Amino acid sequence: MNKNPQRLSVIEKIGYSLGDLAANLIFQTLVTFLAFFYTDVYKIPAGKASFIITFFGFVGAFFNVIMGIIADRTNTRWGKYRPWILWTAVPFGVISLLAFSTPDFNESGKLIYAAVTYFLLVIVYSANNLPYSALSGVLTGDMKERNSLSSYRFVAVMVAQFIIQALLLPLALSIGHGDKQKGFESVMLFFAIVGVICFIITFLTTRERVKPVVEQSSIRSDLKDLSKNKPWIIMLFLTIMVFVTLALKGGMNIYFFKYYLNQDAEAQFLENIGFNNFIAGLNRVLTGIGLGNFEWPKDPPSSANSLFNAGSIIFMIVGIMFSKPLADRFGKRNIFGIFLVLSALCLMMFYFYSPGSVGLVILTHIFHGFLYGITIPILWAMIADVADFSEWKNNRRATAIIFSAMIFGLKVGLSLGGGLGAFFLSKYGYVADAPQQTPEAINGIRMSVSIYPGLIFILGAALLFWYSIDKRMETTIETDLKERRKVAAVVAV
Repeated sequence: MNKNPQRLSVIEKIGYSLGDLAANLIFQTLVTFLAFFYTDVYKIPAGKASFIITFFGFVGAFFNVIMGIIADRTNTRWGKYRPWILWTAVPFGVISLLAFSTPDFNESGKLIYAAVTYFLLVIVYSANNLPYSALSGVLTGDMKERNSLSSYRFVAVMVAQFIIQALLLPLALSIGHGDKQKGFESVMLFFAIVGVICFIITFLTTRERVKPVVEQSSIRSDLKDLSKNKPWIIMLFLTIMVFVTLALKGGMNIYFFKYYLNQDAEAQFLENIGFNNFIAGLNRVLTGIGLGNFEWPKDPPSSANSLFNAGSIIFMIVGIMFSKPLADRFGKRNIFGIFLVLSALCLMMFYFYSPGSVGLVILTHIFHGFLYGITIPILWAMIADVADFSEWKNNRRATAIIFSAMIFGLKVGLSLGGGLGAFFLSKYGYVADAPQQTPEAINGIRMSVSIYPGLIFILGAALLFWYSIDKRMETTIETDLKERRKVAAVVAV
């Protein structure tokens, strides 16, 4: 028998983390390939793609606040947040597939189709992911268990990220036999099916334990509490900055490998490490089962970019393993800030590497992955702490609307970062599929994967000087809330 009712079983932690695996198969595709998909696969002009990503992303972001209010006021036999994961599972899968499909329209038709499907995708993402994120705040009130839960879920995130950043483009080329449009549609169909199954497992394996000690407050009270909640405001802006950085650099990496780094140097690097021989053997297996060849040996930029992402993600997972013990000992705020700055410095180094420094670029990104990996679970655990802080200070709990800061910031950051990437491509004169870009376009690409994202990370870390929930306050809040809930339970009996 579990003596600690706030302790989570391994099955529940894995079940919960599968929801992030499902969501991130889509989210990571948006971060990494949406601009590329619109410009190079669906052939939408870069400036118009930038508008779609930015404008409709912002519209979806504002829906998060509405979704937070709705989720906090949902009352079912399954809880407040779990049912939304079930209700949105199939719509999420269907709309994800539609958003990465390529119906044969003229340019105006493509623009309308892309805008509508992207808008629907960010709306259903909010309806699914906001309650999912809020669920982590009510699965347990034990802050160490939350740190552990965050580590589990972000291993799942890294698995999804590895699949997308290292394998999606080669898989699309392989399954589509070189046709990127058919390949993307086939891969996204598979992701959609896997995602629906994972969401259902998350619903079935989790349970809401943390109950508010008072009745649901009014919307006006919730919004008033938020406006006075300084940690919430700081986390909102910090989240925006983090996801601007991830979307900007993630979306521009493919261009960096294709147009800045020397393709002969990339090919030689892959040959020297035995990568091409490995892929040749893999292709023999794939053709034997009726699939097309992976395009990696013929396309050094895609190969090097995939290896670049794969190595970083593997070491992000290693970094995640260090996250919980470091956060437990030194506090989430301190560890998050220190390692965010260190990872930013790694990013900024890319600007100073020569086009032939392929191995050095990949090695630096691997080190960046380890440093950034330590921060990944902490960001979400800090939002759960902010929900506790709000309840501790105001005697009212509004978990979903607190978490709306994270999803709102995520959407705004994703929209700004993705839109900035497409904007920079347009501003600096990028021409899709051109054999060679102008020096201005190449310099814009370099800045977008190094200096710009690095500076944004550092500014985000600087905000933590005004974030008051340190290690000592975490302990005080947890202890006080446990006592209040005990008293409330006795009174209820």
